[in-house]
Parts: sequence; structure tokens; C-alpha cells
Amino acid sequence: MIEFDHVTRSYGRKVAVSDLTLSIPRGELFALLGPNGAGKTTTIKMLVGLLQPSRGAVRVCGYDMTRDPRLAHLHVGYVPDEPCLYDKLTGLEFLWFIADMFGMPRHLAAARIEREIENFELADFADDLAESYSLGMKQRLVFAASLLHDPDVLVLDEPMVGLDPRSVRIVKDLLRARTSEGMTVFMSTHTLAMAEEMADRLGIMVRGRLRFLGTVPELREQMALETTSLEQLYLRITEPATDDVATRAESRDVR
Repeated sequence: MIEFDHVTRSYGRKVAVSDLTLSIPRGELFALLGPNGAGKTTTIKMLVGLLQPSRGAVRVCGYDMTRDPRLAHLHVGYVPDEPCLYDKLTGLEFLWFIADMFGMPRHLAAARIEREIENFELADFADDLAESYSLGMKQRLVFAASLLHDPDVLVLDEPMVGLDPRSVRIVKDLLRARTSEGMTVFMSTHTLAMAEEMADRLGIMVRGRLRFLGTVPELREQMALETTSLEQLYLRITEPATDDVATRAESRDVR
């Protein structure tokens, strides 16, 4: 469903992502971890077509994001780290706008909008202007919009920003339900507890390179630490003073 094929992205002389090769299958929830500046946001922007790789290819559902962006985008839903709305549209108008952007028939759009308003408990403020929304309300609306076209791939950049505990639970339950139905989720997060709870696999990126790929038990095995928390494992890999540890933890089968 998602393929990074020897992807590198540079900004002048600075290499933000270096030779990333990664494959994520249908129905997997994948979490990308790493400190600020590790290359996570650049990776996500290449995945959703906001940036082009300097080298290599990014493919979604078999479509190259650079060569076939229109077809690739039809399969992708995206929740950025900061919700982007039109302040002078109501929540309901924004959802209709997104449905129109995807060319959805009116009857189908109406049913999908009603579904997502119910899923994300938006009914009480769907007719209010977006400029009046709290950060959490905006985030819930963006989630609803990202799912209107039933994407095969959902890309999330720090998805829990601004959400209250009930909204977090709604999102977690929805992600579990959608992945069980075959949707692939690519999530970047600093919330290690959520990554450990939700992700089928995780990747840890350090200075633009994927240092680990696998499950939490596999990470513990490679680090020879059976009971250490994900937080401790993550810090051992990402702290600058332990770069030799990070190198030893690079996955045997990064692909």
C-alpha cells in the first residue's frame, strides 16, 4: 500500500531524509518516531505529495506520488499537524467542500458527511463558523474530512494535538476499526504510549535515517533489554551520546 524506494530529500546541502526504503502493507498501523529535526515531517510531506523526493520514489497503492499525483491522492486521507480550515465556512460547509473536491455524488456525499459528523460528534457545532472552533474541534473536523472519501491510506502527523480524552478515545477506536477493514495508517507522533498501544510496527528515525523498523518486542530483543519501557529504548537510540547504540539497533530487514 505504501512504498518508499530509496528515497532521499535534500534542502541544499542539508539531507533531511537519507535513502529511506520502507514498505507498509494493507491494514497496518505504522508509527514513525524520532526527535524534532529527524525527518519525520519531510517524510510525511513526500508521502502526501507536498514535497518531491530528490531521489527515489514514493508509491501509494501502486501509484507514484510524483508521476501520478492525481491518482495517488484519490487513495490518501491526510491529517496535518496543524488543522487547516476556511474560517468563514461552517463545519458542514467545509465537509461539503471536501466532498466536492473529490467529485463525490451528492447522495453519497450526504451519507458520508452524516456518518463522519456522527463518528466525531460534530453535530452540536457543525453549523458554526470554523473561526469559532477550539483546536480540538478543528482537529475533529479535519479527521472527519480526511475520511469522507474512504481512503485506502490515512496519513496522520501528530494526530492527537488538541484532543480531549474522549476525542482521543474516539480516534483510537476509529483507527482500530478502519485498519481491521483494511485501511493502512501511517502516523508520526511524539506520544510514545500511543505508538506502543496502537502500532503494529514502528520506525525510529534519527538524523534522516531509519534506525529501527519492527515491533516493540523486537526492539527490546535487539537492544537485549527485556523489561525496558519504549521511552527508555527510544531515548537510548535517539540521544546523540548513544549513536553507536542506534547504529546497532538498525533493523536487519528494513524494506
